[in-house]
Amino acid sequence: MKDKTRQMSRRDVLRAGTAAAVLGSGSAGHGMDDATPAQREVRLEFLLPKEIVLAREACPTVFQPLGTIEWHGVHNVVGVDSLKAHALCLRAAQRGGGVVSPTLYGGVGGVNQPHTFVMDPEADVFSRLLRPWLEQLCREMARDGFRAIIMLTGHYGAAQQIVVRETAVRMSRALGIPVLGTPEYLLAIDVNYTGDHAGWGETSLMMHLHPGTVDLSLLGEPPHKGVGGRDPREACAKDGKLLTETIVSRLATLARNMPTWDDKKLDGFVEAEAALVARQISAPRGKGNIWTAWRNIGSAMREYGKLLSAERFEEIKACAAKL
Repeated sequence: MKDKTRQMSRRDVLRAGTAAAVLGSGSAGHGMDDATPAQREVRLEFLLPKEIVLAREACPTVFQPLGTIEWHGVHNVVGVDSLKAHALCLRAAQRGGGVVSPTLYGGVGGVNQPHTFVMDPEADVFSRLLRPWLEQLCREMARDGFRAIIMLTGHYGAAQQIVVRETAVRMSRALGIPVLGTPEYLLAIDVNYTGDHAGWGETSLMMHLHPGTVDLSLLGEPPHKGVGGRDPREACAKDGKLLTETIVSRLATLARNMPTWDDKKLDGFVEAEAALVARQISAPRGKGNIWTAWRNIGSAMREYGKLLSAERFEEIKACAAKL
């Protein structure tokens, strides 16, 4: 009886922790309004072996959140990229199925500000550290029986985006399973989130996903040090909720469906993602600004999230050609 009580306590604690994280606080007891004790634990590191098997049988998708430690203005914590990616993956797995691997902290580049850990140089699309790590993660996930992988990066300099998507395309081909590698904003361009750095979008997401981590009162008049994009003083949790719902609903759909894709659907997906990353790599022609393919991303790729979740891959290819 003593052992059983101890086991039940463990499961209750884990479920409570997950509920808090999924609902946005990252700590138990905060933001738990609509949590229930029966919420499924989706964090891979907290699952027993038999629970991993059951989760994989129900939906063999694994999420891999990506981020880094980086300055995000005086008003945000330095873990913004990783924290938002992880929280979005948790919510998507809870809704659509799958499990969430621990966040990988460390990516390509970072702003030239304090408290920023740069693992690969900012514009290094060849990446000596991140690329091989992601490759091995994908191999291990496939070897463990997962049939779809979603690598969601909350850190998204141009080179980071290229490395993540290019690796996903190559591993999809090598492993014969769909591997998606994308920044979260690309799934929500149609609700006017084109990505920023500690601006309105990221700050709104943090206000919703992790209440209490943002202090807008620290911001003075613009320009804001180390901030890019729309003024973060316009951020609010309501906007963060809209962005979250858009991103999570599409991720959940993908998590459910990706493991069921046949070879034809897989090939269509890979060709679309390959077309997108090829355009991102080649647009500078070896000497231009690495951000060249992002100049009109808000219009050219506006429907990407909707098209991807609806599996309309030929239309994604057509959109990528307009970058």
